[in-house]
Amino acid sequence: MATHDELVHVLLALAAIVLSGLIVGRAIARFGQPAVIGEMFAGIFLGPSLLGRIWPQGMQFLLPASITPHLRVIAQIGVVLYMFLVGLELDLTRLRDRARSAVVISFSGIAVPLVLGSLLAGYLHRQLGPEHVPVFLFGAFFCVALSVTAFPVLARIVADRKLEHTAMGVMALTCAAAGDIAAWCMLSIVVSFARSAPHQGVWTVSFAALYVLTMLGLVRPYVLRFVARQAQADSLSRGTLAGLFIALLTSALITEWIGIHALFGAFLLGALVPHDSKLARSVIAKLEDVVAVLLLPVFFAATGLRMRLDLVSGEAAWFACGLIVLAAFAGKFGGVFTAARICGIDTRTSLGLGALMNTRGLMELIVLNVGLDLGIISPSLFTMMVIMALITTCAAGPVLSLLARRSAQQDSAAVVL
Repeated sequence: MATHDELVHVLLALAAIVLSGLIVGRAIARFGQPAVIGEMFAGIFLGPSLLGRIWPQGMQFLLPASITPHLRVIAQIGVVLYMFLVGLELDLTRLRDRARSAVVISFSGIAVPLVLGSLLAGYLHRQLGPEHVPVFLFGAFFCVALSVTAFPVLARIVADRKLEHTAMGVMALTCAAAGDIAAWCMLSIVVSFARSAPHQGVWTVSFAALYVLTMLGLVRPYVLRFVARQAQADSLSRGTLAGLFIALLTSALITEWIGIHALFGAFLLGALVPHDSKLARSVIAKLEDVVAVLLLPVFFAATGLRMRLDLVSGEAAWFACGLIVLAAFAGKFGGVFTAARICGIDTRTSLGLGALMNTRGLMELIVLNVGLDLGIISPSLFTMMVIMALITTCAAGPVLSLLARRSAQQDSAAVVL
């Protein structure tokens, strides 16, 4: 339990995080970036990379080390609730004619980064890898980190640009969800090797598949009947909301126990609820602003405390950072775009999918924190990978804006003709 002083500092930190996220978010919106990018930068600004360099006493006052565990708990709760909301907004009925394309695009978005990552891992291990970590373990983790898509960040970008009901938005959400589940399964195997328990990775993959099948085959009919009963109610009662939270926490707890992170359990339960139901709309209306404005930015601040730009110094370090960014773009953007075109998707939509799937913000930060905690990657490589996550995520906004302008110009030309 937090002491009086810790509680005061936690409340002060929350106020500072929300305020900085609001200010930076509005500033960065002028450059066509979604608010979530501003929250990511705000979290880093509050850490040792900026505030800690120009005013160390201020950083220690706002974010003392004693409250870090409390902030991490709040951050995890915020991510779980946000992923539940993302699931509620996902329209599964639009996937019937796109299932094959989604599988191909998702697989390509993982396979190509894995190949490029394996080619780069040996060099990075010699330059930046911890000496006690075997090259195969380092390489496996780096490849997984390179193949991740930031599903929550992608969902925020899709929602901010009103793309959630378009073919591009639905396909991007579907591919990102499938790809991240696969990436988390691969990550669980890597973590099991790092902890000298390889058999745990096999069990994780097996139980994850069993849980997904159970939720889709056995739990979904009960969810649909529950949603149908709630459609007759005048409003969402506290009892109903409490029952929904119990189901949410149970699903998140099971996937955390399995080893694929609690946020996927939350997302899966939300995805079972029809997006256009009265229940989904009511829950989103009650939770969305609190989660997005208060809880989720805490995660970015907690990660910013662990990022140190001063560790990336010298030509060799920045050259390695450039290689990481290049491999990230070529692997994710290039792999997704090529697969989408092969599947017969038009060039504009394929480019949009590549830009969206190339976002790595939130999920990348989660994966990198796992690797840093286990000692698989060094603090300097952690910082480089965070830089890569920021650059690839920021690139999505300009690409989507350019595609939107070209589409508008083409529509205008068609009207004139």
